[in-house]
Amino acid sequence: MTFSDAVLLFLAGFASGAANAVAGGGTFLTFGAMTLVGLPPIVANATSSVTQLPGYITSTLAYWTDIRHFWRGALLLCLISAFGALAGSLILLGLTNPSFRALVPWLLIAATALFAAGPWLKPAAGPEHQASVGSLAGSLAQFATAVYGGFFGAGMGVMMLATLGLTQAGDYHRLNALKNMLSIVIAVVAILVFVSGGVVAWPQAIVMIPGVALGGYAGVWIAKRVPQAVVRGFVVAVGLLLAFYYFTKG
Repeated sequence: MTFSDAVLLFLAGFASGAANAVAGGGTFLTFGAMTLVGLPPIVANATSSVTQLPGYITSTLAYWTDIRHFWRGALLLCLISAFGALAGSLILLGLTNPSFRALVPWLLIAATALFAAGPWLKPAAGPEHQASVGSLAGSLAQFATAVYGGFFGAGMGVMMLATLGLTQAGDYHRLNALKNMLSIVIAVVAILVFVSGGVVAWPQAIVMIPGVALGGYAGVWIAKRVPQAVVRGFVVAVGLLLAFYYFTKG
């Protein structure tokens, strides 16, 4: 890793943390930067999961007042998320870099479309009652989301918030808190699988994580001054450019 690579990774981490704080989609930036510095797609994907974990933790802590009222009822969803993430991450490790690389542009297109549709997928504010585990359909939807999160992850937050809004009880903030809590479970399980599989690039992750943390803090300042539509448009453009890159490079 050269000095210029380290600078690029740090800046991408900063932009990722800021984007997540304002509109989401930071995974596009971390994954893209790591592929640009030469990491194989599977390694870039696994390492990106590591860099995003601190943001999930801090976001969950920020919602602790809400979470402490429903965390016991959400344990089943946590367990479902763990099994889904385990399945998704094991599927990823079962692929070769060329086969995963062939899937990446399609995954990026799907995740970018999902992210772009995010404002229309957000659940409306509901009644002030406790979030619950919900129906069998809700459990299956969470399992599918967790499989996707363990396998790739970009756009997972938007997908999860949308499915939780359709299948779980609670207002928007409680659902967002639940989403953050489940994101930690998915990320931790996936990271454990990726670490055991030896596909995490730790030097690159160590350079990027402080940037993500600082960007998340700066994102609060950005959120007050830059319209979310501008940040969302930037992230969508990055996703489309990455998809185009992988389509053309093969």
